[in-house]
Amino acid sequence: MTTVDEVRRAPAGTRVALFATCANDVMFPQTPKAVVTLLERLGCEVVFPAGQTCCGQAFTNTGYFDEAVPVVRNYVRTFRDYDYIVGPSGSCVGSVRHQHEMLGRHAGDPGLAREAAAVAARTYDISEFVVDVLGMTDVGAYFPHKVTYHPTCHSMRVAQVGDKPMRLLQAVRGITVLPLVDDDRCCGFGGTFAMKNPDISTAMAGDKARHVADTGAEYLVAGDNLCLLNISGVLNRQSAGVKPIHLAEILASREGERT
Repeated sequence: MTTVDEVRRAPAGTRVALFATCANDVMFPQTPKAVVTLLERLGCEVVFPAGQTCCGQAFTNTGYFDEAVPVVRNYVRTFRDYDYIVGPSGSCVGSVRHQHEMLGRHAGDPGLAREAAAVAARTYDISEFVVDVLGMTDVGAYFPHKVTYHPTCHSMRVAQVGDKPMRLLQAVRGITVLPLVDDDRCCGFGGTFAMKNPDISTAMAGDKARHVADTGAEYLVAGDNLCLLNISGVLNRQSAGVKPIHLAEILASREGERT
């Protein structure tokens, strides 16, 4: 059995600001809680800046740049004093890193653009932070189940987390990671895409759900809960028996705990 002392720990005093994201805060609070559990186990001091709100992606992606600028100002104001900002969403982290500086320039505020870029450079998806900053892949997790992994579009194409989530999953004790056919295909959520193009979105989600069910996995894993929500909605309607779970919740699981 791997103990906490046998897991590589972060340097003393590593202070991390949790960027919970608004969707997780409202709908999936178990995920940011899992991030705290994991990072504290790995030796980090985790703080939750209470002033945080949305990343503004929904505004930005639909062209409401002016409405998104106050959100960027708030993000900068809330997180400017932290060396590391970590969130359990490749989509939201991608938005911060690839949209906030642009929105500062759009506002005609070069100071905001510079500060947004600096804060964005210190913003990490949980998988990136554990692998790239803490230098770990084996975090002492235990999850004795069959899973399949969906690499969400924004985590791969915008945040560019690469193979880090899979490396972390494969190091979990007791786990069986099953390959997913067409894993790089979108699930059809895409934020407002699902609302603007419901028929296309439903067809895409149906394809993804079918491939997930065909793996025989007990759990579908991803790094973005809204994509999990979209796919699991189809799986539930089909009584496929596959449960959604965020990567952080698996990494926070330990032997002897309920799974």
